Amino acid sequence: MDNGKLTRNGGVLPFMDKLLDGVEVEWKALGEVGEFQRGKRFVKTDLISEGIPCIHYGEMYTHYGIWAIQSKSFLSEDLVEKKKLRVAEKGDVIIVAAGETIEDIGMGTAWLSEEKVVFHDACFSLRSPLNPKYVAYFSRTNNFHNQIRKHISSGKISSIGEKGLSKVIIPVPCPENPEKSLKIQKEIVRILDTFTELTAELTAELTARKKQYEYYREALLGFEEGEVEHLPMGDERVGKFIRGGGLQKKDFTESGVGCIHYGQIYTYYGTYTSTTKTFVSKEFAKKARMAKHGDLVIATTSENDEDVCKAVAWLGDEEIAVSSDACFYVHKLNPKYVAYFFQTERFHKQKRPFITGTKVRRVNADNLAKIEIPIPSPEEQSRIVSILDKFDTLTTSISEGLPKEIELRQKQYEYYRELLLTFPKTENA
Repeated sequence: MDNGKLTRNGGVLPFMDKLLDGVEVEWKALGEVGEFQRGKRFVKTDLISEGIPCIHYGEMYTHYGIWAIQSKSFLSEDLVEKKKLRVAEKGDVIIVAAGETIEDIGMGTAWLSEEKVVFHDACFSLRSPLNPKYVAYFSRTNNFHNQIRKHISSGKISSIGEKGLSKVIIPVPCPENPEKSLKIQKEIVRILDTFTELTAELTAELTARKKQYEYYREALLGFEEGEVEHLPMGDERVGKFIRGGGLQKKDFTESGVGCIHYGQIYTYYGTYTSTTKTFVSKEFAKKARMAKHGDLVIATTSENDEDVCKAVAWLGDEEIAVSSDACFYVHKLNPKYVAYFFQTERFHKQKRPFITGTKVRRVNADNLAKIEIPIPSPEEQSRIVSILDKFDTLTTSISEGLPKEIELRQKQYEYYRELLLTFPKTENA
């Protein structure tokens, strides 16, 4: 172990060897290098659109990353003073200490604004002489999460206290020389920032492309009355809806005849597919409701209004079984054209009045048949599909386009994060 000295044999990249230049890296407890402070309670109904910046613990999972210079939410000055709420200052690291899963706990965000921020009682702030972004990056490593697991209390909500967080040890390069130590931390942060910023740029690009895609989809399918014929989807000149059969997850087999279960439509499939995720036996298929090439398979139940009636066009050559809580649409239109229509606001606006149920939301096939669809010429349908396919590939494909690029960059960032923040431990660590 060479008493904590970093060498090439320790598995560190050459530039890290050069950066560390043989200095010792000592693992120290967070409670030794810094001071924790727990936030005080406020609730979501206290949040307002402007006022004193604040961070609710629930926002830590969904809104905040490695660092922040502004808050998503605010509190009134009167409430902050009345409840004597606690604040983090520039350079503090806010660490979330509670969540529905163990994986949620421990994520840190460096607060880098000159303005103080109030933080929730399910969070701690850590003030230390370490580079705050260095600490925040370390809080996302496997090493950090492996350490805190033993200190997390599990229940309906999992949580960790100050005592557990204080015991977590963090690598501190060149601790006897604070100036040099911060220089090394800063360089590690610079490298990781590069990956983080690249991923953020790609994500912003994806968001912009999705908005562009939605704009063109609405424009291309937004035919006015009189411009083209609008007919109910159940009109005999257009198509008919057929309810799915009694297919359940227990009926799945390793191979056989393809099938689509309604839950897969909003968790697995995109606008169209020519392969199925699951299968049923040939014997089961004989009594199942079967969709053929070009049919649209539609989820008629969901837990939310957005997902109900999500649809996928079946473009495979073989017939496939369709589950109950789904239906399929047999029609005379371009199948992709119909699938794209199901994504438009025009479709959703017509769908909403037909939604029933409380916990489970439903739209039945008879009501789907009443929804009107614009019917341009076959040539115009193909033209629209050709344009929207390009956007669909760019924004949603798992093997092409920006999502794949973001996934690769995220993996690259995680690889270097683990590499740059993994050091041999000293004997007393």
